Amino acid sequence: MGNYMKVPEECSSLSSAKRYISEEMGVPTKAGHRAYLRSGPSYDFVRYRQLVHEITQAFNGISQEILQIKGQLEGPHGRADLAQHLSRLQDKEKVKLELTAELQLAKQNAQDHPGVGAHEQEVRELKQKLIQTIEAISEILQDFKYDSEESG
Repeated sequence: MGNYMKVPEECSSLSSAKRYISEEMGVPTKAGHRAYLRSGPSYDFVRYRQLVHEITQAFNGISQEILQIKGQLEGPHGRADLAQHLSRLQDKEKVKLELTAELQLAKQNAQDHPGVGAHEQEVRELKQKLIQTIEAISEILQDFKYDSEESG
């Protein structure tokens, strides 16, 4: 491992950035969607769309930073193992965003059509998939942290 460069400072704060995404950014999304559902049956879509837009811009900025770090890690004296963790992380984050959107639509369908078991079942299934994806993300972050500390 002597040829490896020291892990860039940005990488040591990656876990902090991910924690911020999960804890700080997830709250407005959940709270915003709950407020949107409460505005039914007419729904305040314009306000909700603006919130989603703002959160998406923040996610895109963080994603670009992660891609830059990944590029540094893929360099000739970089850490390909850490770069691979970042690739896996990006893939799981994409799945998480897709599942979140699907879950929000399923919740709206369940609210608009109370008593329809298929909608309620879909909500339960999507919640389970989302939990599994979040657990996978946590595992990737743990692997990243462990592997980055291993070289320190």
